[in-house]
Amino acid sequence: MNPENGCLSLRELDQRFDLLATDAREYALILIGVDGRILCWNIGAEHFFGYQSPEIIGQHFSRFFTPDDVLTGQPESELHTALSVGTTVSNRWQLRKDGTKFWCHSTVTPLLDEYKRTRSFARVMHDLTESDATVSQRERADGLAAANRSKEEFMALLSHELRSPLSPIRNALSILRQMRTNDPLIEQAGNIIDRQVGVMVKLVDDLLDISRITKGKLGLTKEPVELRVVVNHAAESARTFIDARRHEFSVSLPTVPIWVDADPARMEQVIVNLLNNAAKYTNTGGLIHLSVVQEGEDAVIRVRDNGVGIAMEMLPHIFELFTQVDGSLGRAYGGLGIGLALARNLVEMHDGRLHAHSAGLGAGCEFTVKLPLLQNHKPPETKTGLELGHGMGKSFRVLVVEDNVDAADSLSLLLRLHGHEVDVARTGAAALEVAATSRHDVVLLDIGLPQMDGYQVAKRLRELPYYAEVMICALTGFTPSDADQQRQGATGFNHYYIKPLSVDTLLGLFTAMSPVK
Repeated sequence: MNPENGCLSLRELDQRFDLLATDAREYALILIGVDGRILCWNIGAEHFFGYQSPEIIGQHFSRFFTPDDVLTGQPESELHTALSVGTTVSNRWQLRKDGTKFWCHSTVTPLLDEYKRTRSFARVMHDLTESDATVSQRERADGLAAANRSKEEFMALLSHELRSPLSPIRNALSILRQMRTNDPLIEQAGNIIDRQVGVMVKLVDDLLDISRITKGKLGLTKEPVELRVVVNHAAESARTFIDARRHEFSVSLPTVPIWVDADPARMEQVIVNLLNNAAKYTNTGGLIHLSVVQEGEDAVIRVRDNGVGIAMEMLPHIFELFTQVDGSLGRAYGGLGIGLALARNLVEMHDGRLHAHSAGLGAGCEFTVKLPLLQNHKPPETKTGLELGHGMGKSFRVLVVEDNVDAADSLSLLLRLHGHEVDVARTGAAALEVAATSRHDVVLLDIGLPQMDGYQVAKRLRELPYYAEVMICALTGFTPSDADQQRQGATGFNHYYIKPLSVDTLLGLFTAMSPVK
């Protein structure tokens, strides 16, 4: 035992594990990774919880906690407290595989390697259900649980009651907008009502979802999901709020499909919640970046901002229900502190993990969603008369920079049908980020981009290594003026095309090209 912080070394753990294994009916020991997933356990834990080892190894240990404890972040709090003080002790209800409960005394201790880094946690448990000394404690806990159930029932009732006046308000607004008026004040007032009703609907929906999760009544409709599609939809759903705050918003997606087993509507809800949270807690004109990558056996979604950040002492509690980043900040930025608690619960219902990281107040933050990849998934066969890679003869790497989602998706699909590899960026900043790590033969660049227009992007691209000889083509909806033609030469465009770009023109461009060396 390390006398400084009460932590166990891995050798000491081995000795205690052997000792506990011989007394399987009295004690249970679980070895938990730093991500909360179960690494191994002894026979006593198998007896306590009713799971066979193959069923539970690799699962998050929060499945032993009651829904109320999961909702308030108790599993994560155990690990964070153990990290802070060395060892944490608690008594609480735990769930067996069959859904029955037992009153459990648990001790959680961090395990250190030879470099004094925390590698895992040892959770030692003892069943106190039949102990007379714990009866009054259990009764108090049951009383608190009953009070909590009453609170949840009130929340559900409140949510339903709040819905009733929202519908007639929205209907009345629609009627008023059918009336012809040139008064800008009436139009402005209508827009305000519409926006605020939308905020109210979102709050009520979150309250209802939290209530359903607490009662175990929120079901998922899982299916094989191509994650890039869900992320794209979420980005478009959140864009209105992000643009209203005048943030610079960039999205980075992989060029290959990433498949997960998920409820697409609920995963979109998670991402929208994280994006709205980033927009809300970032001062006007900030930076928000959404990305998707594959890391090992996980699909990883990250939402990063340069906003107000999170104080270090608040990080362990950020996913607890009704928690605000800071009292004063919470009042300034609004919200009930529901969104992050709801997001984490939805992610964990997908057997995933949601983590928050921040270097402190004023340093921004990053939220990371990790979902298990759908293994051995074969995408559904599509019947089409088109042959991928047919018609051009050469394959090129193309960067499409376009903020209109349908325009970008249709153009990238057309290029892929002709055998080209395509990266898509929605903003100039995202295009520069992609170009900094990838080489392309052609850049199809929209002029009318938000924050940084196509001329600025082209000039910055030419300054990057390998982009001096790349074919950069301007796409615009306006007929170019003389000034535009002069800017075209100054910024390094090879071609200047008026939208819509015809297929024949595009095919002719690629036919005459040779890949960049």
